[in-house]
Amino acid sequence: MDLELDDSTALVTASSSGLGFASAQALASEGANVTICGRDGDRLEDAREDVAETGPGDVLAIQADLTDPDDVSRLVGETVETFGGLDHVVTSAGGPPSTTFLETDERDWYASFDLLVMSVVWTIEEAHPHLLESPHGTITCITSRTVKEVADGLLLSNAVRRGVEGLVKTISREFAPEIRANTVVPGTIETARIEELLEARIERGVYADYEEGLADFADSVPMDRIGEPRELGDLVAVLASPRASYVNGASIPIDGGELRS
Repeated sequence: MDLELDDSTALVTASSSGLGFASAQALASEGANVTICGRDGDRLEDAREDVAETGPGDVLAIQADLTDPDDVSRLVGETVETFGGLDHVVTSAGGPPSTTFLETDERDWYASFDLLVMSVVWTIEEAHPHLLESPHGTITCITSRTVKEVADGLLLSNAVRRGVEGLVKTISREFAPEIRANTVVPGTIETARIEELLEARIERGVYADYEEGLADFADSVPMDRIGEPRELGDLVAVLASPRASYVNGASIPIDGGELRS
């Protein structure tokens, strides 16, 4: 199915690895020009080369820190200057550290809010006037299953990410019909983040090895496996496309049926 994304421009944040990277690849494979960003220059360049090989469009890589509003402004500005406009924004961010309430101090709370919520706010603020000029402006925010069900040991993700859900639901009403806004709610997907969580639990003695942890993570998933990043990327590409033109304000799980809520 042609998603009709040829020659459109997409900005994907936190996209040098993980779910942002998978989303950038999916959009590029459908013919979009894509801007990716990350803090690590070497990893970002490797990601740019990989995304560029995926599709016919151009790929712009910009080193940026999403917790710095000046960097976010530069990110959007250079995208528009390079490609002449902006049609789609996909927000992603690395997860905050695994922690419990008593292990968390005030600085951790503020840092997580900047990373998970304010990075989205700043990106949307900067992108909004350019998305208005697009005939198919879209915003897709990648969150986590923790916005639906809390996960043990992930206090900051459980508490803070829910702000993005409320934000997106609100702007989906304020920005429509010119701009559509949706969230994607990934369950357990095998990214570097999942690897970090498994390694942390191995160190704490919860699992004997990685394979045991992986099997345990999949145990509660009706599909009997955890997800692959490309599966989420494909969903993001569909939501950005005119094929999803009546999908607005939705919060779409991609979790193999794991959520019970």
